[in-house]
Amino acid sequence: MTAIAYLGTGLLGSGFVEAALGRGDSVSVWNRTHDKAQALTAFGATVAETPADAVRGADRVHLVLKDDAVVEEIIAALRPGLAPHAIICDHTTTQPALTAERALRLNAEGVRYLHCPVFIGPAAARLAQGIIMVAGPQSFFDAVKPALEQQAQKVVYWGERPDLAAAYKLMGNAFIIGLGALVSDVFTIAQGCDVAAPDALTLLEFFNPGSMLQNRGKKMSQGDFAASFELVMARKDLRLMLETTGARPVAALQGIAARMDDMIGQGYGHDDFGIIARDAVQSK
Repeated sequence: MTAIAYLGTGLLGSGFVEAALGRGDSVSVWNRTHDKAQALTAFGATVAETPADAVRGADRVHLVLKDDAVVEEIIAALRPGLAPHAIICDHTTTQPALTAERALRLNAEGVRYLHCPVFIGPAAARLAQGIIMVAGPQSFFDAVKPALEQQAQKVVYWGERPDLAAAYKLMGNAFIIGLGALVSDVFTIAQGCDVAAPDALTLLEFFNPGSMLQNRGKKMSQGDFAASFELVMARKDLRLMLETTGARPVAALQGIAARMDDMIGQGYGHDDFGIIARDAVQSK
């Protein structure tokens, strides 16, 4: 039986804890809101009073926290109880530069720290589904890889550069949040046309946005802006969209329109509308 600790038992952390207990691990938990940790005793978890108590005797420590500031606070609080051989797996979504600084500092101080952000929701955590990404020392990753592979369907190791998992996590969330915002705006256009939101989704029966995203994204990433959909024409269509939404709030279209106007003003109107990524993909 492996002794592990989970610090941070909100929705995602609780899902991980329930799954770990189901696999037969011995799990100690701590949460700032005591009741959230206490609820896990029904599944067999042991509730600790402090972060240091939670990690005492643990071979592996999992952090599922809010942000960089909380990660720093809790790591400082747990260190008096941390065994020298224990490895910290930090699943928190954090700022890449701060993550790199923290990882290098902790590893230099003898703390075995890996950044392990996830693309996993609470329900998926209970079923060991989703993706865990890892960045940090190879030897630490090798030691925890079998355990992480029990925790998710896929484990991706980005190597020893300590900020890479954090970077890919933010990029992935940008896809998720951005697509959600655009779906919201599609529904707003539909409302302006007196079309029900579920009916708007029938468009997905006619084309695959994922495939379109990959194809166009590849061209944009390579700086290929040969026009297949001129920016001026895309901007005209966006004007029609905004006229159709009227006074209704939109999540993303106004910002896209502003970027298009900027690029048209710079003389790129007859390039492909992917030119809006020009500054992002230029070599530094």
